[in-house]
Amino acid sequence: MPTLRLAAAVEAFSLALLLGNLLTVHTGWVTSLGGPTHGTAYLVTVLAVRLTPGPAARRARPLALVPGVGGLLALRRLRAERPPVPAG
Repeated sequence: MPTLRLAAAVEAFSLALLLGNLLTVHTGWVTSLGGPTHGTAYLVTVLAVRLTPGPAARRARPLALVPGVGGLLALRRLRAERPPVPAG
């Protein structure tokens, strides 16, 4: 799950960076660095959810395919359906 958490954060941040760059100064080096970073984070997110076992992961897999925020949505689904940890 740490891999998914990191990849989802990088995916969302890189998309925000790319869109911010597009809407403001449109600097070429930001696009050259941010595009492959975003694409790689997207692929890692999809693969991390695909390799996660369990019924919650099966329901989170379609969410991971949403570009930009899919990793965050899948994480939220996985956390919501995680069994509670017994106290004590």
